[in-house]
Amino acid sequence: MPRRAKGPRLYYQKKRGWIIRDGAAFLRCGTDRADAEKALAEYIGNKHRPEPSASPAIADVLRAYAQEVAAHRKTRRNLGYQLGKLLAWWGDKNVSDIKTASCKAYAATRTNNSASYDLRILRAAIGHWHREHGPIANLPTVWRPHESAPRDRYLTRSDAARILLAARGYTHIRRLILLGLYTGSRPGVLLAAQWDQFDLDRGLFHRTPENTKAARNKKAPPVRLGRRILGHLRRWKTLDGLTARTVGAEFVCHWNRSKVRDPHTAWRKVRTAAGLPWVTPHTLRHTRATWLMQRGVPIWEAAGHLGMTVRTLESVYGKHSPDFQERAANI
Repeated sequence: MPRRAKGPRLYYQKKRGWIIRDGAAFLRCGTDRADAEKALAEYIGNKHRPEPSASPAIADVLRAYAQEVAAHRKTRRNLGYQLGKLLAWWGDKNVSDIKTASCKAYAATRTNNSASYDLRILRAAIGHWHREHGPIANLPTVWRPHESAPRDRYLTRSDAARILLAARGYTHIRRLILLGLYTGSRPGVLLAAQWDQFDLDRGLFHRTPENTKAARNKKAPPVRLGRRILGHLRRWKTLDGLTARTVGAEFVCHWNRSKVRDPHTAWRKVRTAAGLPWVTPHTLRHTRATWLMQRGVPIWEAAGHLGMTVRTLESVYGKHSPDFQERAANI
């Protein structure tokens, strides 16, 4: 029995970079992951040409959503990967095939959180088709699994020392760790940060580059730099020798004077050596927020420092504050 076609998807080769693979077809997309994901979304969109239908092919539904909605959203991230996963499983089906049982069968191939996110995209795509290309005769209900609760794990001071020690041979990872722990910035912001975003005289890090608009749901306001991280930054800038204007050295978290495209291989080696297999780059932001709450920093000040809403900070990290429910507990 022939195997089910996996559909268009991305994979990485060291010598060629990111490649779209679709059966026997190969398409090179360069070395930047974000550009490759965008290219995959466009490839999927161009491959399938929809026709108005009351029970359309799911491939057409995903194509229309990719081209007409998702392609215009600056906040899109990993969309090509999600569409590829959906198309590989649902691409030979029609909207009328979407049942609770089929959604559960798809969810069994993914983690709960990944399946829930994928099916949310599928539901949005169906809704868009219904409004713009339908109507769909019998609008299906897309079942989604419950998402797992976010992990409440953060680095202790001793954990932070261990992972920094393990990162001694990886300059970019060590800088990423220190900047994450001292500024609470998102990993993507730190890996893209260039030296001209740091005002070392005033002690400010402009997380959003000049003439760049931050996403509405990913606030990245300027953050004040403390004495310790300023000392590291001044030393790093001297080591980088920016007067030479070497390509790649303008990035703070560079590797051998080249922009870091994908830090995950080195990150896995570092966390394994540190004996902290559960740590991800985003754990650094989680750790900074937790430390701020533990030290009793006013919540509005901590929220501004992290680029996070007061509501999110209070609901997710408020329990780490020494004053958490203090008055209620002592009445």
